[in-house]
Amino acid sequence: MPAGGKGSHPSSTPQRVPNRLIHEKSPYLLQHAYNPVDWYPWGEEAFDKARKESKPIFLSVGYSTCHWCHMMEEESFQNEEIGRLLSEDFVSVKVDREERPDVDKVYMTFVQATSSGGGWPMNVWLTPNLQPFVGGTYFPPEDGLTRVGFRTVLLRIREQWKQNKNTLLENSQRVTTALLARSEISVGDRQLPPSAATVNNRCFQQLDEGYDEEYGGFAEAPKFPTPVILSFLFSYWLSHRLTQDGSRAQQMALHTLKMMANGGIRDHVGQGFHRYSTDRQWHVPHFEKMLYDQAQLAVAYSQAFQLSGDEFYSDVAKGILQYVARSLSHRSGGFYSAEDADSPPERGQRPKEGAYYVWTVKEVQQLLPEPVLGATEPLTSGQLLMKHYGLTEAGNISPSQDPKGELQGQNVLTVRYSLELTAARFGLDVEAVRTLLNTGLEKLFQARKHRPKPHLDSKMLAAWNGLMVSGYAVTGAVLGQDRLINYATNGAKFLKRHMFDVASGRLMRTCYTGPGGTVEHSNPPCWGFLEDYAFVVRGLLDLYEASQESAWLEWALRLQDTQDRLFWDSQGGGYFCSEAELGAGLPLRLKDDQDGAEPSANSVSAHNLLRLHGFTGHKDWMDKCVCLLTAFSERMRRVPVALPEMVRALSAQQQTLKQIVICGDRQAKDTKALVQCVHSVYIPNKVLILADGDPSSFLSRQLPFLSTLRRLEDQATAYVCENQACSVPITDPCELRKLLHP
Repeated sequence: MPAGGKGSHPSSTPQRVPNRLIHEKSPYLLQHAYNPVDWYPWGEEAFDKARKESKPIFLSVGYSTCHWCHMMEEESFQNEEIGRLLSEDFVSVKVDREERPDVDKVYMTFVQATSSGGGWPMNVWLTPNLQPFVGGTYFPPEDGLTRVGFRTVLLRIREQWKQNKNTLLENSQRVTTALLARSEISVGDRQLPPSAATVNNRCFQQLDEGYDEEYGGFAEAPKFPTPVILSFLFSYWLSHRLTQDGSRAQQMALHTLKMMANGGIRDHVGQGFHRYSTDRQWHVPHFEKMLYDQAQLAVAYSQAFQLSGDEFYSDVAKGILQYVARSLSHRSGGFYSAEDADSPPERGQRPKEGAYYVWTVKEVQQLLPEPVLGATEPLTSGQLLMKHYGLTEAGNISPSQDPKGELQGQNVLTVRYSLELTAARFGLDVEAVRTLLNTGLEKLFQARKHRPKPHLDSKMLAAWNGLMVSGYAVTGAVLGQDRLINYATNGAKFLKRHMFDVASGRLMRTCYTGPGGTVEHSNPPCWGFLEDYAFVVRGLLDLYEASQESAWLEWALRLQDTQDRLFWDSQGGGYFCSEAELGAGLPLRLKDDQDGAEPSANSVSAHNLLRLHGFTGHKDWMDKCVCLLTAFSERMRRVPVALPEMVRALSAQQQTLKQIVICGDRQAKDTKALVQCVHSVYIPNKVLILADGDPSSFLSRQLPFLSTLRRLEDQATAYVCENQACSVPITDPCELRKLLHP
């Protein structure tokens, strides 16, 4: 059984009898296995019971590192009286949103349409045929001044179901019909997608209006990293770099990345980024760490380095990947999902948010008492670190950000001054200050190892593993570090070995860490969703370009074929999020239309189709890409800022894709020099192809024109091809760089 976090009670409450969730693999469901609630996992057993006994279904959706999910579990689901109500009057179903994103999306659509917002935990009441009629997020256990308590809600719904069942059923049918109409995304009578230039400029203007000039980012608070926006701004800069708007886009993205990296949203001691900031300064985070953030931010910081040449950004990218390798990696190459926000300050104590990550002045002084030689005033290593990172005796977290008073006197490390200013303040050399701070952070890191760790969600998801393969492959390629590319290769091997069914050609959504680091699957397996295919295909394409191993490109093509077969909407265009069979019974079959904390799988698929067309010349994939973009036309026209990754794909589709061909031996020095030159330049709209001269190779069979390209004087030679016309042959990396970056 995976290591339990808060809410995993087998050892602490042996007198309790486990419910049927004890047989599940999901860490989140296992956290509820000792609740006094007759929980069911999502499935026919629960639905049959609801239909047979004519009871409403109570659906509760969350994930294992969710702070407010822990709160509700502790306050309500451990409560005997509430447990009795849920077990006697409802059929109670628990869902891990990361295992079943289709279930989560369908009912979140309902909650967002019928209440003031969404989030987790998500709690929805359904009819026995799975149509929603009441929904919300976190409920306190009892009535308060401004919120109705969970017990009251249950009693009211029980009463309404007894007295007005037919009205509730009619209302749920009406709401479902309205949601179906509202969520439809289709080509309709449109022939082509909208003009990329118009949509691009509108997206930039919408971002510019919401931009925080002082601290970066695009909202007041809470502030999320949202790498899809930064990616859009970089590509906008590239196509507008001689204009004021282009310079502005680059400045917005780089400033945001710098402010995030200096803020408390970044873990300065152990590296990696927390999920979001509770304030506009990026200072006090919500402390959970998600794999998908690390993956996308590694790419964003690598691209920032490509654009700017500033090693500040590449150092941040390397730090992220160092954290993932240390804390979120399975020994067989896969990547875990997340680390919790909550942990006990000391063993045996109740978990508190951020306890693992915060520091008191006293702790730092005790750990770093050494005097700093050469300073203009008496100074210890601890005082230097506290000055630079803004630690104070009273703590640097305001009471408004700590409603429960759990963080009094505590500090979140956040860079307050540049190295130059800190050095000047104490009359020290900049490099000496850098060394002293790094040594101090390492001592804090070693001391922190002795604290109780946050719960690790050791579930492995194909989609997020695909993103992480991209993170390692892109960063390794940009920085020229084979060691990082090897992590990407091992991640792809893990996906093929443990999350791919050879017989059916399908991906599995999940696998789990078993005893002794083994890999386990649920039975029956949880099959992949659209995002699993889209993100894994992207990872494999990035890995091919980083490693030039064509086996990864071949697998990407096969997975794209399977994706098209399982998810493509042949009537309306675009991809559904789930297979028709897998989502049977759900009232909606959706197409995700938002690039948020993670990109929409349709946005990523649009890019994949363009790249696959560039690698193979297969017209069908370009046609599918155009059809997909046409289906999402209306959404991109109205609120392009909701789909920045798709707007980027629209621009790429309406420009000419570069096919950069390197003719040479993969292991030869001169080949590697040309490949590294390509990776050092920011060119999002390209495919990089290695032609090794073998006419029977996979790529030569796909693109016959490769056989006409020759090495010049037996040296590795580059050609830049557009619209089936290629440049003169180039053997000098400097000349190639000039051609790629005029």
